[in-house]
Amino acid sequence: METTVYASLFRWLAMVELPVLGGMFWFVWRARRDNDVALADHRRLVDASMGRLRENFAAYKLDVAKNYASISYLKDVERRLTGHLLRIETKLDRRPGQAEARS
Repeated sequence: METTVYASLFRWLAMVELPVLGGMFWFVWRARRDNDVALADHRRLVDASMGRLRENFAAYKLDVAKNYASISYLKDVERRLTGHLLRIETKLDRRPGQAEARS
């Protein structure tokens, strides 16, 4: 009877367990290989996108440096506008006094 138990156990291992384990091993190996390929493709796409992003950002910084006013120029414009506004304010402050003197 013991030989039949061992024989049936051996048949069970040979007919069911080994093919199932082999299939699981193949499935895991294939999934890992596919994931490695997908990861390599994704890494390549991300690197290319980052390169384009760096180039576009450098071009934008160059455009800003060329086309926008510098701080010294803005300070000069602010100083001139302030001077003009102060002169206008002085003229407006003198007008009411002159109108009262005429009356």
